Amino acid sequence: MKNCNCEEKLKEIEKLASKIRINTLKSLTHLGFGHYGGSLSVVEVLAVLYGGVMNINPEDPNWKGRDYFVLSKGHAGPALYATLALKGFFPVEEIYTLNQNGTNLPSHPDRLKTKGVDATTGSLGQGISIATGIATALKMDKKSNRVFSIIGDGEINEGQCWEAFQFIAHHNLNNLTVFLDYNKQQLDGTLEEIIKPFSFENKLKAFGFDTVTIKGDDIKGIYEMVKKPRKENEKPLFVILDTVKGQGVEYIEKMKNSHHLRLTEELKKEIEEVIEKLEREAE
Repeated sequence: MKNCNCEEKLKEIEKLASKIRINTLKSLTHLGFGHYGGSLSVVEVLAVLYGGVMNINPEDPNWKGRDYFVLSKGHAGPALYATLALKGFFPVEEIYTLNQNGTNLPSHPDRLKTKGVDATTGSLGQGISIATGIATALKMDKKSNRVFSIIGDGEINEGQCWEAFQFIAHHNLNNLTVFLDYNKQQLDGTLEEIIKPFSFENKLKAFGFDTVTIKGDDIKGIYEMVKKPRKENEKPLFVILDTVKGQGVEYIEKMKNSHHLRLTEELKKEIEEVIEKLEREAE
């Protein structure tokens, strides 16, 4: 790919990331509560995947030639919904039905309700196992489709994740790329407080992955890392995204705990001002 094309592609991805962040904030703020912190921390990687890497077809969400995505940390559903809407899977206006009666956009992704969702997730630890199963089936059928999954750093406390990692490495499922959203907080506090993580990079290398750590908002770095499929002799790739809870919104980044917010009038006003600021910057 020529440099000029890469630069143009990166600009497109950056614009998409900005729109995903804005629409994620809008949907959650319209609802009045939800998982702000962990939705915002995956915005850039979603923009890279859906804006520059994955083969998708919004007009035919079940297209057999598509690449698959599994949001194992299902509470970040609002960011995924904003992404899918912006890519044309359903009207953008539908994001305002988030988590309401009769919606196609429940709090956590449901493949039977939402166009473009490949796996129902929310029970932490299970999504990465589903992604592993998809990757295994594609390998057995000698298909070239790729699989991508995002897991949470609190979710990784689940033993099921490590069983999946061992299976992925043993079977060399290098058609599956795993992203860890390392935002360093979970529902009940920081990782250091709940279960000290030690070195994710060392542990995943020991499990048999090619493991890298990259800033979670480094669009160029993430794109360069995953734009090409792994070669047959390469190990599966595990990408540790060094993120911040509430990433891209300084007001939320500074909160002690932004895992789930229920908006007061004051907080709603602050976030609405942030949305207006981001929209001006995006113009």
